[in-house]
Amino acid sequence: MSPKLSINSANGYYLYDKDKNLFTGNNNEWINLDNISTDLVNATLAIEDKNFYKHMGFDYLRIVKAFGTNIVSGKTVQGASTITQQYAKNLFLDFDKKWSRKIEEAWLTIRLEVHYSKDEILEGYLNTINYGGVYGIENASKYYFNKSSKDLTLAEASMLAGIPKSPANYAPTVNEKNAKKRQRLILNAMVDRGYITDKEADEAYDTELEYLGIENENNSSTLMYYQDAVIKELKSLKQIPSSFLKTGGLKIYTSLDLEAQNIIDSTIKKHMEDTKLETAIVVMNPKNGEILGIAGGKDYNKSQFNRVTDSKRQVGSTMKPFLYYSALENGFTSTTTFTSEKTTFTFSGNKTYSPKNYNDVYANKPITLAAALSYSDNVFAVKTHLFLGEKELVDFSKRVGITSNLEELPSLALGTEEINILEMMEGYSTFASGGYKIEPHFITKVEDMNGNVLYKYKNEEELILNKNTTFILNELLSNCYNKNLIDYNYPTCFNIAPKITKKYSIKTGTTDTDHLIFGYNPDLLIGGWIGYDDNTNTVDKDGTTLKNMWVEIMESYLKEKEESWYEQPNNVVGVLVNPITGEAATKDTKNSTIMYYIKGTEPNASDIESTIPTIKVEE
Repeated sequence: MSPKLSINSANGYYLYDKDKNLFTGNNNEWINLDNISTDLVNATLAIEDKNFYKHMGFDYLRIVKAFGTNIVSGKTVQGASTITQQYAKNLFLDFDKKWSRKIEEAWLTIRLEVHYSKDEILEGYLNTINYGGVYGIENASKYYFNKSSKDLTLAEASMLAGIPKSPANYAPTVNEKNAKKRQRLILNAMVDRGYITDKEADEAYDTELEYLGIENENNSSTLMYYQDAVIKELKSLKQIPSSFLKTGGLKIYTSLDLEAQNIIDSTIKKHMEDTKLETAIVVMNPKNGEILGIAGGKDYNKSQFNRVTDSKRQVGSTMKPFLYYSALENGFTSTTTFTSEKTTFTFSGNKTYSPKNYNDVYANKPITLAAALSYSDNVFAVKTHLFLGEKELVDFSKRVGITSNLEELPSLALGTEEINILEMMEGYSTFASGGYKIEPHFITKVEDMNGNVLYKYKNEEELILNKNTTFILNELLSNCYNKNLIDYNYPTCFNIAPKITKKYSIKTGTTDTDHLIFGYNPDLLIGGWIGYDDNTNTVDKDGTTLKNMWVEIMESYLKEKEESWYEQPNNVVGVLVNPITGEAATKDTKNSTIMYYIKGTEPNASDIESTIPTIKVEE
């Protein structure tokens, strides 16, 4: 007596870019069962549900057998879900293991069996199952082999049939060794069921396959990271019904800019093709938080792990702008000075901490905050951090959107805590937006198949930072490629200065295992990371690679846009100073540079010393 379910639209989602053009969908290529390779159908039945045409949704003998096997082994090594049960599960967004969910899943299984024929259920299953980030057999056939599913050979069909059990382990583009083992298992099962002969199985297994991985017109290796990020965000939206069944499919409008995505993709291929390094890159509009493109890795075909949404890494010196904003807010200025020299900090219980500068280079003299930020001086940062109190940086980080748990440690100023790149993007967006709270997001609107709006992103402007202080910090961060700050050291981004044609705020970060960069102007914010998934140590040239990737993406995307920068607030003044010492410039000052101050705090000829007291340290 229950209503009939609409299975050919249920769990269907269609993703649109910022121009409302469809760029992917999990069942946008629905194909009839009669047009699917018989070998693929038989391979699926043999490995997933050999009694599919005999049971009424539940294979009780298989359930008992699996239960016994798992009891003996002491862990779950064998499942008992039928194709109908798996299809019922696939009709939902969430995959929690609550009993209420299991009961609902069982009820849906019964409803499917009552309302539909076995062929219709199998057709729906094959059109919606996950083949390694590619949904539906027709999409998968084109993705892996560039052909329709009706044209699949036995070798190709038996390979594809093995993926759904665990795409991360059995997709041939991810782990071909595991995929071949599962292919052999499937071919043997097909022999046992009488679908093929032993000779046909051996010939199929010995066939060498080429995996094209073509899922879109521009052959992007990274676009599907964006798709996965969209689906992850979709699951978190409370406004969306828990089941696709209740909506009959969804139209998801995103902020994807294919130009940005293609620039990311081509830049990665240019710089990272012959390396085991991985990367995470995010391109965002800082005015509204719309994420225009991402790369959760360098090639989705080889690794589906999304380092943008699912990874946390030590962020290194990219933590310092949060520290220095707090410092400016607490009385520091652009030319407040501390001495940069080898320093050991002593704490209660005779505990000590001895931070080192990159390459062990020190000024051995007082330098300004501007110089320290330009060189990424670690000793200056720790002195500032301890002077303000370790809680200050933790509190400010939370204020700008960092949700990771941060410990009140002396080393926090040097980014020793692990933070997700999207959290860092949210933090930097407060600077890039001129002080507003900005939430990075992929989805702008969600509709059901009838055009009813289920969700629409609302950009609520909330000023959480001081505009004067934010402007000053943005100016300070634009000195990381300024030749006027060349002294005992070089600004951290000076090596990419020849490629920079516009004004940007930039901060890099380096740890033993990670390289990061965040940079922006009013039009664009780009964050990037390079490193190894297994935390192998990196080398200096890896950081140079990341910086070159950043500037090429930024410059390529903005090449047609005019120069853009932040309007100077009325309460901020610019003064020509010696950027290293902080002294007001005279006619004899070399490399004098304009630094910015809140009115009344700027230096002059008779007032050139820092008003910040020296921290007592053990030298």
